Amino acid sequence: MSELIRAAGIDCGTNSIRLLIADVDPVAGRLEQVVRLMEVVRLGQGVDQTGQFAPEALERTLAQVRRFGRLCREHQVGAVRMVATSATRDAANRQVFLDAVRSELGVAAEVIDGIEEAQLGFLGALTGSAGALPRPLTCVDLGGGSTELVLGTSGPEQAYSMNVGCVRLTERHLLADPPTVAELAAAAADVDAALDQAEGVVELGRTRTLVGLAGTVTTVTAEALGLERYDPEVIDGATLPVAEVLAACDRLAQATRAQRAALGFMHPGRVAVIGGGAVVWARVVTRVCRAVAHQGGNLTSVVTSEHDMLDGIALTAAGLRCDQAR
Repeated sequence: MSELIRAAGIDCGTNSIRLLIADVDPVAGRLEQVVRLMEVVRLGQGVDQTGQFAPEALERTLAQVRRFGRLCREHQVGAVRMVATSATRDAANRQVFLDAVRSELGVAAEVIDGIEEAQLGFLGALTGSAGALPRPLTCVDLGGGSTELVLGTSGPEQAYSMNVGCVRLTERHLLADPPTVAELAAAAADVDAALDQAEGVVELGRTRTLVGLAGTVTTVTAEALGLERYDPEVIDGATLPVAEVLAACDRLAQATRAQRAALGFMHPGRVAVIGGGAVVWARVVTRVCRAVAHQGGNLTSVVTSEHDMLDGIALTAAGLRCDQAR
């Protein structure tokens, strides 16, 4: 076994900011979790409409950056990598945020594109139970502003980033409480149009295992499992029939905010946006199943992974490359 490196990955997305401190074996491509945290900060609040970070969203996010920096120092982290994704890519005033991060954290935040985001998600998923599943895998990282699809066997082979996510779709379409039939149809049409483009890049029909990553997918899984509280150990690696996943998506998309808030597994920061995420996930699952069937296959289940892009960031902080998936 090679010498372990204590590394930290920070993922700053459109809806949440997350921290993973882990002891990483860069040769084996494995890690042991020390600290894993997620806070909903809605950095991307209004970015789809205004093209700018809102001052209050910056304040919320930077407060967590300061907290994460303190935790990295307390745990004597040797290598830190912070990446920022869809909202930061879209915000014209991103430099204000990036300068503040460097001041607070001591390292620069990297604004990565959707392809690297997809590759990191694939790398991270393979650190968990997904690593033992039949391949090729299609990993879907469903975020607040974008959704990444990556197909691969021993490493990522094809990837595409769609500009649809739980926050973006909610702010664009799902304004009523509960969303109207017309609003849900408009949101689904946005996703379908993005998937039309994605299928020109990613051969979804080759999928043997479909793996969903990130908070929308894990929340839909908690609903499908009927959990009374959020339990990552039960959710991680859960394999569910496609019909149960789609039914859970429909229930969450059509629910009122009060009904969602009453669910014991629901993070308060997801109440307003889970409907948009559920629409994305339902359309992706449906499209992948259709593509597999067109190739003569039959995809009957979907796998959920708690290991995702955040794990990939921590691995690469320790020196692993995205193409070194196991």
